[in-house]
Amino acid sequence: MKKVEFWFSIGSPYTYLSVMRLPRIIAKTGLQVDWRPFSARQIMKEHGYHPYTDKPVRTAYMWTDIERQAKKFGLTPRLPAPFPVLGYEIANRIAVLAAQEGWVADYVGTTYRHWFHDGHTAGQEPNLSKTLVELGRNPDKIIAQAEGAVIGQAFEAATAEARDRGVFDTPSFVVEGQVYWGDDRMPDALRHAIPDPRARVMKKPPAPEKSRLSEDRPDQKKTRSMVQ
Repeated sequence: MKKVEFWFSIGSPYTYLSVMRLPRIIAKTGLQVDWRPFSARQIMKEHGYHPYTDKPVRTAYMWTDIERQAKKFGLTPRLPAPFPVLGYEIANRIAVLAAQEGWVADYVGTTYRHWFHDGHTAGQEPNLSKTLVELGRNPDKIIAQAEGAVIGQAFEAATAEARDRGVFDTPSFVVEGQVYWGDDRMPDALRHAIPDPRARVMKKPPAPEKSRLSEDRPDQKKTRSMVQ
């Protein structure tokens, strides 16, 4: 089984679909996932790409599409969720800190749940404090750390690493250096990481089937051959 790098930016609506499904996949398969927050917004600006800005038709389609996909996966968001996310920077800086301390998956999942299910925008109050309190963290302390220079530099370094790896948008999955962009490419990334998932759960190979013909009496085999 290969490790999957999950590159994401809180603030991406489509990333909701991946964030809410990954914990179940990890629990079921034992997949090793490295949660990697970065600034997709910065890289997209470098490419001159500003998705959904002043594009009402495209934005409306996005919410319709996410709702359709969510139903397939048994998710029940309240859409459209507040968008765009004005607290993008602090939301992702906290994710960088959470990744360093080992609670990033819980933080990101809870943030998206409050955003998409409760209508509380990611990176803003009451989402920020409510999420951190639920995770047993001190909001004032965490926010102050996230706003500091150390985490800022780590966020910039993560974005530079994403750029070097060829990651340009969120969500993206990297397996053995290969990039899979978009929630709809997550199954392909998982197949790369777990080439034959059935082989992992089989306790032993099935015994070869015995020929029913060989178990018959000789006279029966003779009779059958004459009939055929």
